[in-house]
Amino acid sequence: MITIQEAGLDGFWLHRVLQQNGIESHVVDPASIATSRRRRRAKTDRLDGEALLRALLAYKRGEPRVCAMVVAPSPEEEDRRRLCRERATLIAERITHVNRIKGLLFAQGISDYVPLRRNRRARLEALRTGDGRELPSHLKAQIGRELDRVELLLEQIKAVEAARDALLAAARKPADKNAADKVAPDPVAMLLALKGLGANFAAVLWSEAFYRQFSNRRQVAAYAGLAATPWQSGGIRHEQGVSKAGNPRLRTTMIQLAWLWIRHQPQSALTRWFKERSPQGRKRAIVALARKLLVTLWKYVTAGETIEGAVMKPAA
Repeated sequence: MITIQEAGLDGFWLHRVLQQNGIESHVVDPASIATSRRRRRAKTDRLDGEALLRALLAYKRGEPRVCAMVVAPSPEEEDRRRLCRERATLIAERITHVNRIKGLLFAQGISDYVPLRRNRRARLEALRTGDGRELPSHLKAQIGRELDRVELLLEQIKAVEAARDALLAAARKPADKNAADKVAPDPVAMLLALKGLGANFAAVLWSEAFYRQFSNRRQVAAYAGLAATPWQSGGIRHEQGVSKAGNPRLRTTMIQLAWLWIRHQPQSALTRWFKERSPQGRKRAIVALARKLLVTLWKYVTAGETIEGAVMKPAA
């Protein structure tokens, strides 16, 4: 018996149950299955099941690129990456509430209030509108409730970051203290040793990318959605940009890390490569740098390849 299912909200528990009972199970990326390009195509459970069955048969026959099977993480790996994802969710919520407070005050002619400062409560009491009035009572009460939410989010972000730091510290600690010098460096320790990489970047790279095995650099770039997408038809040849078909959290992190790499690693070969190509377009160059940097970091943590010109943090 062989089963196939789409990766979705059910997660991977059913896949694990099937494997534990000796049943061959496959989880497929539904977006990778070819569909009709008509404007309106019929969609029913029966048609979806037939499409999954055809994809499974073609995959078992060995047909290339018929679909993309998802590599299911272990329960430990799946649980480990929740910290970084929760932190990103909390920060997005914090930004929403901060922007709402600023918008409410801007409508009263106030543009210099910073809700994240420690004196936010005292500063709120001293605020005056653009025409010299005190803040209306209901507006002040609404902003006070928004500040309650912001302070709760700040506490939760602090707790999540503490749990993340504890997880990274546990990953860096060798299992056998007597054999600490003989054990190969841990990927987390190797990432944190690079100047410009902090705890959050190291945690995202470790939990979202380097927890799994890749066969080559193309798979690494494709997993992050940073692989190039060519368009070739007859004499027409041009690039459509990156595929954006991979892990969106990893892709966003790599773009941010690429900008920080230029700042903190100005003498590295990657930074010199970016500066040579940035006059042709900084946006395209930074995306290309993010792809090259991800592949370079993958080789660094898996094969121990040195990064040309990279500066390490001073030893503590």
